[in-house]
Amino acid sequence: MQPNMRSALKWAGGKKRVIGDIMKVLPVKGKKRLVEPFVGGGSVFLNIDFDEYLLIDMNKDLISLFNIIKNQSAEFILDAEKYFNGDNNHSEKYYDLRKQFNESNDSYERSVLFLYLNRHGYNGLCRYNKSGGYNVPFGRYKHPYFPKAEIEFFSQKAQRATFIQGDFETAFSQIKSDDVIYCDPPYSPINRTANFTAYAGNSFTDQDQIRLVACAEKAKKQGVPTLISNHHVEFTRELYKNADKRELFQVQRSISPKAKGRVKVKEVLALYK
Repeated sequence: MQPNMRSALKWAGGKKRVIGDIMKVLPVKGKKRLVEPFVGGGSVFLNIDFDEYLLIDMNKDLISLFNIIKNQSAEFILDAEKYFNGDNNHSEKYYDLRKQFNESNDSYERSVLFLYLNRHGYNGLCRYNKSGGYNVPFGRYKHPYFPKAEIEFFSQKAQRATFIQGDFETAFSQIKSDDVIYCDPPYSPINRTANFTAYAGNSFTDQDQIRLVACAEKAKKQGVPTLISNHHVEFTRELYKNADKRELFQVQRSISPKAKGRVKVKEVLALYK
């Protein structure tokens, strides 16, 4: 395994920096397939070796991009790289291309533009309005990075992966005895007055968090372990009280553009096995 491989995407809440913490708790012995019901940017998939992967996310654009990179990486690189130049790195062009993305029904075109928007948009956010329109603002980066090497590595490793668009329950409905599950759901807010947590344009509620734990407990009875990440807050302390193991660690939050917003917060890894 090549350690600390970066995702081709900038992704808020990405797990690249905490792979070591996850690996300390994730039970891998005797397991052949990693199942991720919330694959996100794919950092865990990229940095942990299994024979197979089942990778699921609610975000249709994300899963479409991953399947295209898996099957058409050379063509995709040629087409996507054309957008990474000074002519396209200003707000007027960004909003024109964002409009083109939102109006397109072609999955390949949307995937090419999705990468452009992700790398030129604000700070790794992926956000949609209530109508399903991508609405992340322009990021104002001097030289957005084109992730050619990351795309090539992803495509190579993706040959052992199956990507499916769907709810997390879709993943749990397909588990096998030699699976291990890692869940990185939209996190419970640090305080209860915070805005709802986005889940591919929808809210991910406390009830969804409870449903996820129910799935983990059911999988445990089938002999399939599940590891869940979340903020360590009052709600999750109660939510995961029956987990077989809980590990705490700190992460640096960097989604805020203001220095005072870059604070360390506690996270929890809850294991059901």
